[in-house]
Amino acid sequence: MRIPRIYTDSPLSEGNHADLDENAAQHVGRVLRMQPGQALKLFNGDGQDYPATITEAGKKRVEVLVGAPEAKHTESPLQVTLGQTLSKGDRMDYAIQKAVEMGVSCIVPLTTERCEVKLKGDREDKRLRHWQSIAVSAAEQCGRARVPEVMPVMNLEQWFGHSRDCDLRLVLHHRTEQSLASMDKPAHVALMIGPEGGLTAEEIARAEKEGFMPVALGPRVLRTETAPVATLALCQWLWGDIGSRE
Repeated sequence: MRIPRIYTDSPLSEGNHADLDENAAQHVGRVLRMQPGQALKLFNGDGQDYPATITEAGKKRVEVLVGAPEAKHTESPLQVTLGQTLSKGDRMDYAIQKAVEMGVSCIVPLTTERCEVKLKGDREDKRLRHWQSIAVSAAEQCGRARVPEVMPVMNLEQWFGHSRDCDLRLVLHHRTEQSLASMDKPAHVALMIGPEGGLTAEEIARAEKEGFMPVALGPRVLRTETAPVATLALCQWLWGDIGSRE
């Protein structure tokens, strides 16, 4: 029987009893209906997995006995900060989920000129919590022991400042012939993705003035939710932990 792997916001330490946080407890107690004596794998974002045994289980409270931590080796040596323009429907959900699977380090939702999604106040807070929960679920599924943070929504000026410390900054668009393979190996990439209608020529020019390198993935125009997945896969192949190793 497959042992469930669950993220919890609770501190975990070998030999200690721990109460799972509310979300994890509800998932284990209500959804999975697990019982005392059953095994779990827990992680809290510190880079390790913790085998655990349930000692008490209810619909609102689950207590576990924590075992010895197990080191995970699922984090890429390449850091990627993704600036993803907001999109409608479940496209943003998809982009975040797949970016986490592809090893992204941090996700920054962006507003750009052609962005049709407007978020403010409580609505923005609600969406950020939703996207962070998607990142958690994706990390659970793909075996990552760290959960990428979904940052507050930024405009382009804020994004340019936030990404300034990255040693390679890329703006993806199809009006260039420059490829990823032509670039030197970086340690930390900032990747900027536009909306469904694409970035404007002025926005691309502003990004280039800030030090972003234009890059294309070929002659076809990718959808806004496809672009980060394809680009992250190529970045991980060229500079990360996918593909042949020397």
